[in-house]
Amino acid sequence: MIDDLIDILTTSKVSASESELYRHSKDESPHSPVEPNVVCFPETKEDVQKILHYAKDNCIPITPFGVGSNLEGQIIPIAKGISMNTERMNQILDFSPEDMTVTVQPGLTRKQLNETINRQGLQFPIDPGADASIGGMAATNASGTTAVRYGSMRDQILDLEVILTDGTIIHTGSKAKKSSSGYHLTGLFTGSEGTLGIITEITLKLHGIPEHEIAARCTFKDLDQCAEAAYHVLLNDIPIKRMELVDAASIKQVNAFGDYHFPVEHSLFFEFAGSKNTANTEAETTRKLMYDLDCDNWEVAKTEQDKNELWKARHEVSPSFRHQKGKNLLGTDVCVPISKLPSMVSFARKILSESRLQGGILGHVGDGNFHTLILYDDQSNEEFQAVNNINEQLVYKALEVGGTCTGEHGVGIGKRKYQSAEHGNAFSIMKNIKSLLDPEHILNPGKIFTDEVIR
Repeated sequence: MIDDLIDILTTSKVSASESELYRHSKDESPHSPVEPNVVCFPETKEDVQKILHYAKDNCIPITPFGVGSNLEGQIIPIAKGISMNTERMNQILDFSPEDMTVTVQPGLTRKQLNETINRQGLQFPIDPGADASIGGMAATNASGTTAVRYGSMRDQILDLEVILTDGTIIHTGSKAKKSSSGYHLTGLFTGSEGTLGIITEITLKLHGIPEHEIAARCTFKDLDQCAEAAYHVLLNDIPIKRMELVDAASIKQVNAFGDYHFPVEHSLFFEFAGSKNTANTEAETTRKLMYDLDCDNWEVAKTEQDKNELWKARHEVSPSFRHQKGKNLLGTDVCVPISKLPSMVSFARKILSESRLQGGILGHVGDGNFHTLILYDDQSNEEFQAVNNINEQLVYKALEVGGTCTGEHGVGIGKRKYQSAEHGNAFSIMKNIKSLLDPEHILNPGKIFTDEVIR
């Protein structure tokens, strides 16, 4: 296989070195690593076509790879075969400031994109925390801290260029901001995790950079009050840019990790954006509302450095748990209707406390999405069972109240077993679509579907 691929692509685009096989065996999830047989580094769509033709003719599995920041095992090549790394496909192909659109290759990261477009007063606002590749973010329908205002990747994508297993190139949309023409293929391929085709171009909507931004935080003695306060911000239709819940256990953890000095209380982090008058008015309205709801203190970031430190700390909550020596981390990822959020957060704290495992609760509560971060000893069968039991209880509780098993991390390996329960009869339609577009089941096999035949 390696010799064949070298003949097809040239030596510089193929590697079976020990370090590359290891790098492509795992992501940020706790799922067991699996090394591919070989790693390919396509540089053009023609390279991708060649790899797909070879893989299809020989029934060899292909697992797409971005930067490896996935959280549900999407890039782990559990069927081995070829790991296809798109990092060299990292160009901006078309930038139209006047249309507020940009077309990029999948290997470009969100920070690389913003470095270019920010100079024109434009931004790509989706912020999952990691400097993920645009292709990976499209493949998992990523979102993050700004989702309360901008939504998820599915809301930002106008068109995808996708190469199917037989080498056919399709476009799923256009550069128009909306369309009523045909089936919504862009929505289908966004979030498909590389199981239906390989994304080679992404056309995105862009947004103006706000004139003024204000970051603030407040604290509550009670976690239920904190979650209820977040709900009331939405109920009062305050158009915030970010609203993050971080519980006291997470604040304590990140303080120690990053040498921060935030009060160890259940906290809400806010960001308001717009014209100076608009941002100031929204911040003041929220301040009054928080005090009406018995917050302990309200503090506005006085400098740009203070604002950056606030959001840096928020993004470091997960790493602060993840880097505990001798421990593994499971992060849950349910999303529920916003009215159910307070009771869901309360339920999460209850079952986490009962387990006696160390962990924290945080999330992008502006859109009903929150995470429970749980540390466990993976050498302890008792703790492993306990952490999976917490995850399962949260998933089924979320489904019971009309939510989903994953708000932004995707399905991958970890959420496969909940797909039938969540989607019912529609899940068989998804299976049929998979078999239609990938009849040999060579594209990222073993992801999303539990009963898929892995060759």
